[in-house]
Formats: sequence, C-alpha cells, structure tokens
Amino acid sequence: MTDYVDGYCERVAPGLWGEPLNDLSNLAFLVAAVLVWRLANGDRTGRLLAALIGLVFVAGTVFHLLATRWAAVADSVAILGFMLVYAVLFARGRWRWVAAPAFLALTVVTALLGGGLYLGALISLGVFAAVTAVKRDAAWTHYLVAGAIFALSLSLRALDRDVCDYVPVGTHFLWHLLNGVVLYLVSRAAIRPQWT
Repeated sequence: MTDYVDGYCERVAPGLWGEPLNDLSNLAFLVAAVLVWRLANGDRTGRLLAALIGLVFVAGTVFHLLATRWAAVADSVAILGFMLVYAVLFARGRWRWVAAPAFLALTVVTALLGGGLYLGALISLGVFAAVTAVKRDAAWTHYLVAGAIFALSLSLRALDRDVCDYVPVGTHFLWHLLNGVVLYLVSRAAIRPQWT
C-alpha cells in the first residue's frame, strides 16, 4: 500500500511537491466546501455535504503530495463517499433505501464496461437533471450545468497522460478546478430550499 504511484503527467519523481499544480488545484474543493458551509446557514444537509467536500480536499491533497497507493485509495473512497451520500440525499421517500446500492451497482457496471470509476456519476447527473425537470423543479438547471462541466472534466482527466509530450503539467489540475464547481453546484441544489 506504500507503493509509489506515478499516474499523472506532472509527476516525474517520488517525493513531496512532485505535483505542485495538482496539489494547489485541490484548493478548489476547499473553496467549494467553505462556500457550501456558508450557504447551508446551519442546515444539516448542507453541513454534511460541506464536510464531505472538505474530506475530498484533504484526501486528494494527501494523494498528490505523497503519491502512494494507500493515499490513492483514500482519495477514491472520499470521492465515492460523497457520491453515495449525495445519491441517498437526492432520493426521496421509499426510494432512499435503494439509492446507494443502485449507484454502487451503476458504478461497478460502468467500470467493468471500461467507463472507469466516474462514468456512473456522469450518468447520475443526467438522471438527476431529468427527474427534476420532469417535476418542474428549478434545480434541474444545476444538474444540467454540473453534468456538462463534469463531462468536460472527465475528458480532461482522460487526456492527461496523452498530452504529456505537449503539455508537461498535463490536464489533471483542470479536473480538480472543474470538479470543485461541480460539487458546489450539486450541493447548492441539495440545500436550495434554504436560499430560494
């Protein structure tokens, strides 16, 4: 679990600060966490989401600082934790109990089909947008915009290793910056009754 992980263009050797841009861009999650916390204005759902975004910030920063396998697992678990909790929060009534297993199943299936860990999240954003649009809930625009931004960030994440020869720092830092916006938007949609 302490094996060295070299997964991004920016990292060329082991050691702290081997990915300064990837580490600094993780601050987007901290900014999102602070903004969501303030927007929550005491609402427990908002505070929970802000705390989970803060955990994504901490785990991602540690991973890009240390570049070890255990830190990579912690980073993935923090992101997956946010997604699972969000799926449960989005679901209503009797559907709430099935939200997390359904999201996990979708994630596993898309990963097995070659879509990676995050394709399920992109599909879920599309589902959230569709469900809220059908209900004529104004939050559908948050999910639509978040989905479009996430699709772009996923593309940039996938391109990172392919552009190393042309862009030595890669594109992974853009994944962080854009996903900070995505987490803010979906959190804003979840606590929207507090600010509308």
